[in-house]
Order: sequence, then C-alpha cells, then structure tokens
Amino acid sequence: MSGWKDDNPDNERRETLEVIQRVYRGDLTVGRAAVVRGVSERQCYRIKARVGKMGAKGTVHGNRGRACKHKTEEETVKQIVELARGKYQGFNDHHLTEKLEEQEQIELSREKVRRILRAHGIASPKKRRGIKHRSRRERRAAEGMMLQVDGSPHDWLQGRGPRLCLIGAIDDATSKVVGALFAQAESSWGYFQLFCEIFKEHGLPQSIYTDCHSVFWTDREPTLAEQLINKKPTTEVGRGYNNSG
Repeated sequence: MSGWKDDNPDNERRETLEVIQRVYRGDLTVGRAAVVRGVSERQCYRIKARVGKMGAKGTVHGNRGRACKHKTEEETVKQIVELARGKYQGFNDHHLTEKLEEQEQIELSREKVRRILRAHGIASPKKRRGIKHRSRRERRAAEGMMLQVDGSPHDWLQGRGPRLCLIGAIDDATSKVVGALFAQAESSWGYFQLFCEIFKEHGLPQSIYTDCHSVFWTDREPTLAEQLINKKPTTEVGRGYNNSG
C-alpha cells in the first residue's frame, strides 16, 4: 500500500479503511498501521476511533474541504521567523520551541515550528561530529528489566479544558504499557506519581530509559561533597529512584 496521500480520494479512503480493519482484526498494530498510511500514531488512533463509531465514513477527516481553524496566523509566523533569525539565532528546533513558549508565550508544537522554519529557509543547526558507526540498541532480554518513560504535552481535551501532559512508561522488552497518567506538565511530581503506581504493581526495574528532559538530567557542576566521593550531580527524580532501591 502507498502512503496517506492519493490522487484519488476514493482509493485513499478505501485503503485507509482496509488498514484500520486489519488493526481491528489484530493483524496490524496501530503503530504499524500509522507507518503504512504515512500518518502519526496519534492520528491513526483518531481514525480508528472514527471508523469504530461511523464505519467507512470515519476515514474522511471532519475538516476536509474547510480551512483549518488552527492555521497559524501570519503575524505569528512572521514573529517566529524574526526571532529565529535574530534573538534565537543558532537554536535548534526543539530548543527554539521551548523558548517560544517560555519567553514569548507562543505555544506551538515542535513539528509546527519546524515546518515554519523550513518554509522560510531556516535550517536547524547541527553539531559537527565525526563519522560514528552505531548499531541499533537491542531490547532488554526480559520483561521488567528496563522501562522507557516520556511525556507528551498536548491539547488532549481538544479545547474543552487545559493543556495536559500524558506521562507514560512502556516495558523495553515487550513494549507493553505499564503505566500512564495525565499531569499539568512534565514534572518531577508527575513522574513520582507514575513511578509510585508502577513500582507498587510491578516492582522496581533494573533501569529507566529517558530523554534529555531537565527532570532527569542536570548540567550543574558537582558540589565539593560530590567531588570528594566521585558522585555525579542528580535531579530530584534521580535521587528519588536511587533511594527507592
């Protein structure tokens, strides 16, 4: 099957319906179906829900034929481009998105910011690194050895309430979701709540795999006491996890 776009809308809807039906039969996971149709996993979940509720009509997006009500205003686009070329010149897409929200009160997804920058010829700077041959990390051998955790801030309530962050954890060996909750932000307290529920039900994993969010990593210099015992600085979450064992 081809990607999401098709010159013939009928073919597009028919192929989408076929993929979603395979998901319902258990032949495909939602993640794999999203790859097949060339959409995000989140969008694929929405399509699956619409098909379950509306049948074949659910393959047609409700906004088809109408202008997107969330289209970024031209003044906002202009402001982002000026900031990227001036005040925040040299910032990568992720860092720029964070600064726009924290300092400029412009709340957009990183993907939206990326599209705006590329449309105006602004590339994300990359560090120059030597050629490094890397092999794909193998999954842990058994369930319970490692958890992968991450947070996803989004308008989950679709305008009917505040923006929330979905904080979740999956088992590295099986990809099984072992815990998830909504919090107001990706914070230490949110992860403490998540870990508390998981550890009570499943016990302690050997390790936890995270991104570089400041909840887990700090670039502060070690204190004299830490230097004397050759200990690296840790965050609140790191100290809490170490003490839980």
